[in-house]
Amino acid sequence: MPLKDLPAEAQPREKLLARGAGALSDAELLALLLRTGMAGKGVLQLAAELLAQPPAGFGGISGLLHAGADDLKRIKGLGPAKRAELVAVLELARRALAEQLREREVFGTPDAVKHYLALHLAAKGHEVFAVLFLDAQNRLLAMEELFRGTLTQTSVYPREVVLRALHHHAAAVVLAHNHPSGTVQPSRADEALTQTLKAALALVDVRVLDHVIVAPGQALSMAERGLI
Repeated sequence: MPLKDLPAEAQPREKLLARGAGALSDAELLALLLRTGMAGKGVLQLAAELLAQPPAGFGGISGLLHAGADDLKRIKGLGPAKRAELVAVLELARRALAEQLREREVFGTPDAVKHYLALHLAAKGHEVFAVLFLDAQNRLLAMEELFRGTLTQTSVYPREVVLRALHHHAAAVVLAHNHPSGTVQPSRADEALTQTLKAALALVDVRVLDHVIVAPGQALSMAERGLI
């Protein structure tokens, strides 16, 4: 049923204004963003299809917001304007979290760190190694993706990590990488790399606070597991 044919109190925009955003389902919120459907498919139906489980959809809001612009092209009814809006929402989420991490101590909000890294890395189809550079108050100075590899391995050079830490005048770092395979369990190679970087950075008085592994829909802190 087209939105205009729904009772006024059931239309997502009116429902949001009257009862708040929390009263809307994921599909209703997405429909507000998309605004229109396509011939033969209303906007609520289009939203529901986007949120459906793969391969038809993206497996919920998290999966959708981790999708890239190219991933969205496969959905009939999502033209360039709608794809751009969805990608813009993801970028706004990244920037909002980055602002939080710049304004307050990182480990005052450990979940925000995981969410921030997941928004950057979880959807990538290749392995990426990134570093959060922090000041003496553990606030975010910068994030850099330093190395990328295949689906199964990546080459990380400690010298380059040290040089970037010195460039940013960092007092501490959070290491991060993604596992495109979907598991966040650290491998022995992950643990060995963490200890190698920890030793290299200690030579220039930079602390390694954590190593976060992300995959679609999940993230693991090696510090929380006692592996740092």
